[in-house]
Amino acid sequence: MNLHPKLLVFDLDGTLSESKQRMSADMGELLSALLKKMPVAVMSGAGWPQFQKQFFPALPPEAHVQHLYIFPDNAAQCFVYRGDAWKPQYDHAFTPAEREHILAELDAALKETGIDDAPVRVWGERIEDRGAEIVFSGLGQQAPLDAKKQWDPTGEKRKRLRDSLARRLPEFSEAAGGSTSVDITRKGITKAYGINRLTELTSILISEMLYVGDALNEGGNDAVVVDTGIRTHAVFGPEETKGLIESLLNIHM
Repeated sequence: MNLHPKLLVFDLDGTLSESKQRMSADMGELLSALLKKMPVAVMSGAGWPQFQKQFFPALPPEAHVQHLYIFPDNAAQCFVYRGDAWKPQYDHAFTPAEREHILAELDAALKETGIDDAPVRVWGERIEDRGAEIVFSGLGQQAPLDAKKQWDPTGEKRKRLRDSLARRLPEFSEAAGGSTSVDITRKGITKAYGINRLTELTSILISEMLYVGDALNEGGNDAVVVDTGIRTHAVFGPEETKGLIESLLNIHM
């Protein structure tokens, strides 16, 4: 592992916080300390509103957010803090016609794969339009972690749906997101795209960055960044991430 990166990139769910759960105050303090040393980016399939609920409340008021880069919707959007406000650096939102086409093909793919029938219990909407990303979540957007782990433990359901969508929507990108979701974005818009855009925004080389995530294994939603050449560090939850940040802060003291 590169212990002297010039920029840290983090996944959100399973890395900085538990899935859809508010990030802890301890993690917020550690990120604030890290932001004093180097730029930090967070890339997630979560939309901007989810970041506002899950991520920002844990950051202390004195955090140097001008050094923070937020990439919602699997890097289909990027937000930076400029002039006392968060502003979009770019936004690859779907057009109304694209959105209608995607939703129709998603409905057909769900029927083809037998996933169209909702489970006995769901938590929120199963299909969410995030503007630059459309997400299907098998148990709904707000399902508890235990239920999510049981819905598709092998990933087979999501693989079938992703393969069907790839045939139906070849002009878009489809990826398995969290433990129950499949994300649809514009073609080529992935976390790897976000890494490459980050070099343009910061002038920091990819070889000088470190990506931290909980799903870097093949097929995981962080694995796509490996092809960029970025150094990676796998964690198994927020506690391991805290330990890593503490080690990096000690090195950069």
